[in-house]
Amino acid sequence: MINDESIKQAISKALEEKGSRKFVQSLEMAVNFKNIDMSKQENRLNLEVPLPKGRGKNINLVVFADGNVAADAKAAGAEFVIGSDQIPKYKKSEIKKLAKNSEFFAQPQLMVVVGKNFGQILGGRGKIPKPLVGNVSAMLKNARNIVKVRSRGKFLPVVHCPIGTENMSVEDLTENAKAILNAIRNKVGGDSAIKSVVVKLSMGKPVKIE
Repeated sequence: MINDESIKQAISKALEEKGSRKFVQSLEMAVNFKNIDMSKQENRLNLEVPLPKGRGKNINLVVFADGNVAADAKAAGAEFVIGSDQIPKYKKSEIKKLAKNSEFFAQPQLMVVVGKNFGQILGGRGKIPKPLVGNVSAMLKNARNIVKVRSRGKFLPVVHCPIGTENMSVEDLTENAKAILNAIRNKVGGDSAIKSVVVKLSMGKPVKIE
């Protein structure tokens, strides 16, 4: 049975191997499932989970918008605000680069033109922009702490997602891991559908949560 203490112990062990790197390593969690047919659409995971202690690193926010929405996005701290007149001129290579560490949003009226210019790039990376509606500031603020838990590959019974970085405390990483596991449990029907859970640093060895 996975509990708070077993999660904490596994994370502590994973962090023991962080060593000295030239970059800040992410701590990843992998959840393996059993008795779930991932070939069925209704069984696949496509969750967005807010991390209570944050992601531990800055995520760029890219917003395609004009007028007041663009102004609100800039005021909310979006790193890149791209207007409709700039979209056709924007280099695809730059969008590919941004996709590595960014979340994308678009004013609803610009979704079509964004899709036409960058749909292939962003779609293949799971980065299709979210429609930017309602409270722009709140939506962008929340986006910095959300991680996606999504089934990938050819119906493989496993999901991977970041839970933070090596610079975060064991306690904060444990809280993030619990939030993700609880969201997954709610989707798959509890622990009976979970075969194993593993945590590992980017350059570290996997540690099973016992």
